Amino acid sequence: MRAVLWDFGGVITTSPFEAFASYERTAGLEPGFIRALNATNPDSNAWARLERGEITIDEFAPLFEAEAARAGGKLSAPEVLGALNGQIRPEMVEALRRCHERLRTGLLTNNFASMDTSTKQTVAEHFDVVIESSKVGLRKPEPAFYQLACDRLGIKPSDAVFLDDLGINLKPARAMGMATIKVSDPATAIAELEAVVGFELR
Repeated sequence: MRAVLWDFGGVITTSPFEAFASYERTAGLEPGFIRALNATNPDSNAWARLERGEITIDEFAPLFEAEAARAGGKLSAPEVLGALNGQIRPEMVEALRRCHERLRTGLLTNNFASMDTSTKQTVAEHFDVVIESSKVGLRKPEPAFYQLACDRLGIKPSDAVFLDDLGINLKPARAMGMATIKVSDPATAIAELEAVVGFELR
């Protein structure tokens, strides 16, 4: 194993789905409404286009709100986006730091151009490469996104382990030859990563 690749939201930080759930309660939406909305036409919907940098925030808002309306809900796109900044998980940052001491590390994140980067800056020093969907015009789970990360790190997919909180993002990485870890409970994920890399992360 030569490299560890990390998702950001839901791995290094708390899950954005917690923010979605909180907003849904406030807005009177059915639980899971926003996740279901983003899973509809997942390669071409407003969220996907925003993360690839194909549209601006101003262009995104009416498109996303119209998609919600067609799905039977009413929401404010700016409020949904504003709720996304998660809290850093210190135990994951420590695991990342220890990995960076011995292995190549990469951040693979789906994001949008105006997303607050202050939280990301707190851990940037622990990554050899940062691949952001809004900057490269690709996004998870597109295989080219993972290949780009490998190319920039100078590794083969089989040299890497990838941590993400979404199975849909792990599937193509696994098909390319990467080891994968689905992050739901951080402690469990760190234990699984220790078994893969062969050294202590806590």
